Amino acid sequence: MNVELRHLRALAAIGDHRSITAAAQALHVTQPALSRTLEQLERRLGVRLVERTTRHVALTEPGLRLWEHSHRILTSLDSALAEAAQPQPIRLTFAWAALGRFTIPFLREWRAEHPDVLVRIRQADDPEAALRRGEADVAVLRTEPAGTGLGHVALVEEPRIAAVADDHPLAARDALVLDDLAGECVAVCETAATTGADLWPAGARPRTVDVPGVVEWLTSIATGTTVGVTAAGTSHHHPHPGVTYLPLTDAEPIVVHLAWPAATAHPSTEEFIALARRHLAATAGAAASPRTARPDR
Repeated sequence: MNVELRHLRALAAIGDHRSITAAAQALHVTQPALSRTLEQLERRLGVRLVERTTRHVALTEPGLRLWEHSHRILTSLDSALAEAAQPQPIRLTFAWAALGRFTIPFLREWRAEHPDVLVRIRQADDPEAALRRGEADVAVLRTEPAGTGLGHVALVEEPRIAAVADDHPLAARDALVLDDLAGECVAVCETAATTGADLWPAGARPRTVDVPGVVEWLTSIATGTTVGVTAAGTSHHHPHPGVTYLPLTDAEPIVVHLAWPAATAHPSTEEFIALARRHLAATAGAAASPRTARPDR
């Protein structure tokens, strides 16, 4: 099966842009040339990869799978070529929070032990998808990865906390329980939620509203429109002048996982994972989350 890199680059671009015209512009080729490349790939595989009409371009199920593989293959190739020229940073991605209060101490320890291998940190709406596309080497997840193709290890149990507006009556408390929020409207992030209405017992569940991301989540809470429940790491990565974070004493903790592609690309991935496990094992048992003070204003 004679499939070339140009075929994979064509499918990757079409899947990214959902447009033959835009993909051709991104690849600096003509639209007819890109269409011919796609048709050639489909003939060689014997399967339809893209459904296209005059108004619509969409990946088929086989096309979606090969699109993800194409990104991973192309990214791995680019990384290998760059690595041949000079050491590349290890790419760490996460949705809302990396390792919470452990993030900076851990990265300092990594830097001390591996001064030649930088860590590039990037927030992504879907860090698991970034791993599968080869856009990251390691990801912090607060749910177990679905399906196959990724390795993962549980690092630490992270307390859940509540987030309320500074002028909310609950903000004066030292700590809350889930029942304190049952009468509120709870904001739930569409892309990286660790909390849903099912955290509460049946019959005592609050109303929920979806928000697209962390900025909208914080804004909704700060204005008093909603309250939130999140992992403790959020308070370290996203302090907000209008939001008070409080411990939730009866909520189940969240398990923080470190995940990586089963076929690891970066040569330092295993050392990174091993150090993360050692660092958190040595420091995580110190204490559960204390009350988080309001940010300075």
